Amino acid sequence: MAAQLAPTKVRWEHQRLHHFVADAAWDDAAVLAAVRDYVLAETLPGTGQAEALLIDDTGFPKQGRHSVGVARQYCGQLGKQDNCQVAVSISAANEAFSLPVAYRPYLPEEWAADVPRRKQGKVPAEIAFATKPALALELLAGLSAAMALPDLVVADAGYGVNSEFRQGMTRVGFRYVVGTTGAVKVWPQGHAPLPPAPWSGQGRKPKLLRRDADHQPVSVKALARQLSGRRYRTVTWREGINNSLSSRFAAVRVRSAHRGYWRAELPTEQWLLIEWPSGEPEPTKYFLSTLPATTPLKELVRLAKLRCRIERDYQELKQELGLGHFEGRSWRGYHLHATLCIASYAFLLSQRLTVPKKSVASRSRRNPCLTPRLPAPGLPCAGSVTYWPRSRPCASNLPPP
Repeated sequence: MAAQLAPTKVRWEHQRLHHFVADAAWDDAAVLAAVRDYVLAETLPGTGQAEALLIDDTGFPKQGRHSVGVARQYCGQLGKQDNCQVAVSISAANEAFSLPVAYRPYLPEEWAADVPRRKQGKVPAEIAFATKPALALELLAGLSAAMALPDLVVADAGYGVNSEFRQGMTRVGFRYVVGTTGAVKVWPQGHAPLPPAPWSGQGRKPKLLRRDADHQPVSVKALARQLSGRRYRTVTWREGINNSLSSRFAAVRVRSAHRGYWRAELPTEQWLLIEWPSGEPEPTKYFLSTLPATTPLKELVRLAKLRCRIERDYQELKQELGLGHFEGRSWRGYHLHATLCIASYAFLLSQRLTVPKKSVASRSRRNPCLTPRLPAPGLPCAGSVTYWPRSRPCASNLPPP
């Protein structure tokens, strides 16, 4: 870019561009809001409104210890723990598109408590340590104040296993379809804890639910194994590149058993969606959902699998648009760089969805060198279409050789 803008002053222009990304006085939040409005309100109405918010995080391998938020932690890009930066993001999505609409670096606890490093990285004083699920709830609250949002949140087990995250979404009015692990315990239909103990007439009246040897919750993995094979159905959720994407699923109604000793009332019922592919010795994925009890199995599966779109967002942002190529170290620079990458991604998304694809015929009208010609009958390639190579000069007034 610097060479294109100033061929005779490349180093000088490179430094100017680096300053624009790392420390210039422009409002990244305002730019991101303008990007959201441009894509969601003006460009994409023809593809339907966003039906879900996808929550996930992504890691960027990083050396050293002074770049903001860098620490030894799990990095999804590497599939293991290593030195990296991590950011939490939210994408608005439906079956036709997904677009990042909120983004913030995750600040590990060791960084949040390190005053010299915070000062060097220019981390604002109001930024305190927050877990990734808590950070996601903060981003949701900020989005709710800035734009109209779909009321459904989709996330993986890294967030869904956190009961406070699930309760926080319900508290602010969001429904969810979130991944969970087989160790999470639930009350199946027909099973429940004991009511509060009888009051003796002295002291405070007991209010908490009880458990005994015959009234215990079960893990979702154990529940999945208890279901008969007839409860599992093969569901296709979308067409893949080479074939349809399908697997076996079962859905049952359950109640959460987390911290049941401190509950005075039973939690509301929700869906437990189980994926158990054919040929696998045990279920591979579990999902909890507060969608209505009348939701069909196929719709539950479709919405649970919608989360995969955010992985494509990350892939394109990193491989095509340089999201992981930030060279600065500051908190503000990290945000500015990510905002420019997301703005570029939004522009390309709008072009892909709104500009009609050009057919071979339209390209041929513009360039006679691309006019198709059929081989003579009887040749081995008869019936196929070939084109003049771009490297050959065009002589549209001459017959093909």
